[in-house]
Amino acid sequence: MQPTDAAPGRRPRRSDTTRAAILEAARERFAADGYERATIRAIARDAGIDPSMVMRYYGNKEGLFAAASEFDLRLPDLTALPRQEVGAALVAHFLDRWEQDETLTALLRVGVTNAAGAERMRAVFQEQVGPVAAAVCPDPAQAGTRAALVSSQILGMAVSRYVLRLPPAVGMPRAEVVAWLGPTVQRYLTAERP
Repeated sequence: MQPTDAAPGRRPRRSDTTRAAILEAARERFAADGYERATIRAIARDAGIDPSMVMRYYGNKEGLFAAASEFDLRLPDLTALPRQEVGAALVAHFLDRWEQDETLTALLRVGVTNAAGAERMRAVFQEQVGPVAAAVCPDPAQAGTRAALVSSQILGMAVSRYVLRLPPAVGMPRAEVVAWLGPTVQRYLTAERP
């Protein structure tokens, strides 16, 4: 009997490799072309497969976009930091995420132009920023409002710096962005309700 990497009773499958190739091609195509202009045919061509395989795995373009835009913000545990540093730490973290991964920028582009993209962006921020806000704000019942305020600052800078590429926003050194936005995000997270 020969050793096998497959689970007992299961043959090794190419589907995982095919899915990974489709998702990589979709992320790149959505980032380059946006949701509206990206096509299943172009994504399949980029992945080196037949378009019917994309449809088989993901059903349609919206299903593919939802899968390709699964995104972990990898938010830090802000409760481990001194309370007065959480705003700056969160801003620095988001700058890192945008500068290290085009997927989040692609999701943002699509989110401002397409209903499916907007829904995906809302879900990412609601599911991931909401609990962070709840962990550090003085009243967890206000976490949703505080997360929305934090998101307004983070997303506003992201649109200015990484999507629209406004020269003053692009030209600001990272430390300056943190210095400007950190206190505002800090207030949104930890200040008493006005």
